[in-house]
Amino acid sequence: MYAAIDDPYCYPDSTVLKNKLGLTKQSELDKFEAEISFQRSTETLPSGLLSYTHYRAIHRHLFQDVYTWAGKPRTVRISKGESTFCYPESIDREMNKLFGQLAKARYFRGLTPEKFAAAAAHFLSELNAIHPFREGNGRSQLSFLILLAERAGHSINLKKMDPAVIMQAVIASFGGNEKPLAGLILRLI
Repeated sequence: MYAAIDDPYCYPDSTVLKNKLGLTKQSELDKFEAEISFQRSTETLPSGLLSYTHYRAIHRHLFQDVYTWAGKPRTVRISKGESTFCYPESIDREMNKLFGQLAKARYFRGLTPEKFAAAAAHFLSELNAIHPFREGNGRSQLSFLILLAERAGHSINLKKMDPAVIMQAVIASFGGNEKPLAGLILRLI
């Protein structure tokens, strides 16, 4: 569960995010959000240049049926457990910087699977620390990773994915240890 101060994204006196269906029970919202974002992830993702604009379009595609703010950077400070994410006033600057570095690195094209996995793990670690959206960051990161891998000449096999293992790897990368995430990406290639 995320913690946010004075969160205008939530219903009054609640931690449930305002949504297009007006669902006020977290379990119902979780179920709807998971179903519809999965359905959207099976559709063709928006095309683009693997830029910050493209990343926002991916988030909008995945969550357009759930949230009015899909694809828009969050405006509140959030944390999860001991992890405090990038302050909203710095999101655009940090995202532009990160995606500029990705472009400069030629989207990791021409790298061996091992080097691609290490580079992608670092990129995802930084992207996760920024956490530009109020919800749906992980699913957007996974969709983007698939596109990034394809553009770099690698394919990702999601059948090998274990969500619990991914979560632990992402948490470790937030703490500075990117090796578990790199290893997981390598296993998915």
